[in-house]
Amino acid sequence: MLRLLGALLLWGAFFGCSSASPTSLTADQLSRFVVPPLALGSKDAQLPVWQLLNSGGALAGYIFESRELAPIPGFSGTPMNLLVSIDTDGNFLDIKVLDQNEPVFVSGLGPRPFHEFVYQYRGKSLADNIQVLPAGASKPADAAAGANSYIDGVTKATASVRIANETILAAALSVAREKLAHIAPKPAGHPRQDLFEPMSWAQLADSSLMEHLRIGNRDLQQAFAATPFADDDSEATGDPDGLYLDLWIADLNLPSVAGNILDPAALATLRRQLEPSEEPILVLANGRHRLVAEDFVRNSAPDRMSIRQQGFPISLRDADAEMAFLPGVLAFDQAMILRVDTRFGFDPASRWDFIIKVLRQHGSFRPTIGSRDFALTYNPDPRYFIQPAPDTGQQPAWLASWRDKAWDLLLLTLFLGLLSYLLFNHRRSVTGPQRLAMLRPLLLLITLFFVGWWEQGQLSIVTLIGLVRAIFQTHNFAFLLYDPISLLLWIFTLITLVIWGRGTFCGWLCPFGALQEFAHTLGQKLGVRELRLSAAVTEKLGWIKFVILAALLGSLLFSASLGDRLVEVEPFKTAITLSFQRAWPYVLYALACILVSMVIFKGYCRFLCPLGAALVLGGRLRRWDWLVRRRECGTPCKLCAVTCRYEAIERHSGAIRYDDCFQCLECVEIHDDATRCVPLVQLNRQRVRSPNAGETSIT
Repeated sequence: MLRLLGALLLWGAFFGCSSASPTSLTADQLSRFVVPPLALGSKDAQLPVWQLLNSGGALAGYIFESRELAPIPGFSGTPMNLLVSIDTDGNFLDIKVLDQNEPVFVSGLGPRPFHEFVYQYRGKSLADNIQVLPAGASKPADAAAGANSYIDGVTKATASVRIANETILAAALSVAREKLAHIAPKPAGHPRQDLFEPMSWAQLADSSLMEHLRIGNRDLQQAFAATPFADDDSEATGDPDGLYLDLWIADLNLPSVAGNILDPAALATLRRQLEPSEEPILVLANGRHRLVAEDFVRNSAPDRMSIRQQGFPISLRDADAEMAFLPGVLAFDQAMILRVDTRFGFDPASRWDFIIKVLRQHGSFRPTIGSRDFALTYNPDPRYFIQPAPDTGQQPAWLASWRDKAWDLLLLTLFLGLLSYLLFNHRRSVTGPQRLAMLRPLLLLITLFFVGWWEQGQLSIVTLIGLVRAIFQTHNFAFLLYDPISLLLWIFTLITLVIWGRGTFCGWLCPFGALQEFAHTLGQKLGVRELRLSAAVTEKLGWIKFVILAALLGSLLFSASLGDRLVEVEPFKTAITLSFQRAWPYVLYALACILVSMVIFKGYCRFLCPLGAALVLGGRLRRWDWLVRRRECGTPCKLCAVTCRYEAIERHSGAIRYDDCFQCLECVEIHDDATRCVPLVQLNRQRVRSPNAGETSIT
């Protein structure tokens, strides 16, 4: 029967996801989004973009749908569609949300935070180094005058807005590469690694391999002349001939630079730290100017330094590298190595500008901050480089999520390792008085608070529906990479389906399941009477979750929005993702599921959960029955069957129904307990009664 149901589900998913693709906006529809004095022009012959014309009929920019240029799937499995307008200088004129099915913005937080997020792009430029701040993070103190441009993230929706940011920038850059040559990044050249020329520091300083900039106090005063900040540096006004900054820069990827400056051991360590696509830039400085602020965090993007190439800003980060110089290299007060990823459009073989941003503040109470840029041009010598290779594309945006979650992933991996050890050695793990009673609540607390509320790692049927859509429609699975915590949990869950079955996730790793179990325990302490259902009723109710799963996948036949509404049968988003901060009908439903679990043990998990139904189907991949049984289980002993709160043990045969088993291990604890397991109790009594039969009495 389950095989037939699985076939019907796949049939519905295939035909639902094979329905007609969304159509593009017509000229009349697009015109409604164009605000005078701009007007809609003609459609481009090569790209799916339309011209924007000014009041004189001249080209003023372009308007386009992101789905046609960057169809990056979101967590529902379908790409969001944003209407993007840019001018001929690469400035964002406007962004409108045409269509999106991100679960957190459909019925969780609602669409308003997403509209507010994309509104922040207005006035920003593709020539800005746009960075999305993590939800809740504050901007640097000097962000307004710094080298970076920031977009505020959305709480509870970090992964979704990162997908949106990549969608916006990827679509806009694809237009810029074809239509705005002065904005788009260029392909990168490669330093020759076979060319090394021994040089002294003086020879390096006189060569084209190093560039030098000296800024005196007089230069600084001239830069801030006729501004409110002109008299805010007493040292500059008191010593006009003094030094403010003595700056040297060089490309450490050139053997003739690195081999003549860095100690071989330090150079080897640096090369191990860098990715093949990263170019290390050496920055040396003397003087009063500080290259980074006092609160600068290593391995992050410096806000007082930037690189520009052909008008385009290049992302750079601190390499967090320790340096040891060769004898003869001049001593400097400050030394940093910055790493620049060539996949972001940086070409080390072409001219680039290193920008130093000098900040001054005026006033003591809520001071205003002013800035001036000083540029140092680096002109690479062509003989040290090979010809530029084809563009390899930008660094995937999802990598930022993995970097941000590095420690969290390590902790989760340790937790999953502990759980795996427990299950592999389940008989030893639960043997002993009250061992399971202490161990299981502890692990469920970690699941609820760390995996669920802290890491937002509640797996959902939404991801499976998105996966089905990706398989049959978009063929793009990148959306899974934006949430590394959930992806790790999914991988672990899929592996354990083959080893132990569906109960590993449902019994140990589901935060909402853990919440229900704690609610049931609380109910028992409060004296709430538990309702135990008959086997026949349990079996019939167990089919409800399969009907719900079929309805969800069947909704793909009609529309994505219908499926997005139906997935609200899961209370996970309300109780775990949004921590009950939601409209009252959703909160009421989630609380009802929790209250029911006080009476019917984990009733939602057993009878309503569509994700549980999908895992039951996947659990059929399990290769062996791993929970221990005896011949006497079921006949005559029924203790495990009577004790099992999931009612997953056959009363007559004592066999475990793994489709219904949540792996609480209580039956294993009973099986190895000589004071509770009936066959063991009887055996002990026989030994006590017949000591002359060669048996040792057990007490």
